[in-house]
Amino acid sequence: MMKKNRVEISEVGPRDGLQNIKTIMSLPDKKAWVSALADAGLSEIEVGSFVPPSLLPQLADTAELVAHALTIDGLTVAVLVPNYKGAENAVRAGVHKITIPLSASESHSLANVNRTHKQMLEEVEQIAALLRKLPEGRRPHFEGSISTAFGCTIEGAVPEKKILELAMALMTAGCDEVGLSDTTGYANPANVQKLVKAVKTEVGDKNLTGLHLHNTRGLGLANALAALDVGITTLDASQGGLGGCPFAPGASGNIVTEDLVYMLDAMGIETGISLEKLIVSRHMLHTYLPDEPLYGFIADAGLPKDYRS
Repeated sequence: MMKKNRVEISEVGPRDGLQNIKTIMSLPDKKAWVSALADAGLSEIEVGSFVPPSLLPQLADTAELVAHALTIDGLTVAVLVPNYKGAENAVRAGVHKITIPLSASESHSLANVNRTHKQMLEEVEQIAALLRKLPEGRRPHFEGSISTAFGCTIEGAVPEKKILELAMALMTAGCDEVGLSDTTGYANPANVQKLVKAVKTEVGDKNLTGLHLHNTRGLGLANALAALDVGITTLDASQGGLGGCPFAPGASGNIVTEDLVYMLDAMGIETGISLEKLIVSRHMLHTYLPDEPLYGFIADAGLPKDYRS
């Protein structure tokens, strides 16, 4: 079993959650939500994505939300970018972390960002060159996230060899680290551990620290626990389980932040997050999105009588 004392939870609801719902949350509500999440103790929040507003109008105000998030002391402000232009906008906004998705399935890559593997790696090289020109203190951390790493709704299983090749290619192209994403919710604890071990062996233990897992088939927390056993130290989660991938049908539903925090706290693993305050921010989210379903067991069942955050 794991010997970890602390796990980092990266909240992706303001990006991955909001991009998958029809409702467009107002900027004041987004600011209030991000502030509440930070107040609950979340130290990294992916606040949006620099994509054309015509594609994702839900995230059209990402630059304004980044500006707000940067005023919160101690918060790592992260964004997702699909290409070099998005990275330019992210750098201009002053973010702390940039993630670019590279789908292990080339069919998914074409559907998601309209680019082949070769074209995406060229984008990564250009972004890395851009970041190298910045003073070290202003240089965002650059993660290459391998989407559909555990299977694709278009192609099915993706060979492990391909994932290892892409992981090394991302590092060679200039990423600071790689991540793995269960975009389609196909992962199970056994293949999570197998793939994490294989990628760590390929790129180095310190160059794979985070996973983005979905709960599509009810295995999200089991997969998270399995990942911790093989050296993963950062887990993405979304308040209320909002989110998924618009180009992976049926794959909506990230790990619920509240449920993940409760599991880790109950096991004595430090997260730095107040579950009581997290539940307050969830109530705020429900107020802002009254017509959108929220998920999670803790919200329904409540905390045990003797629970102390």
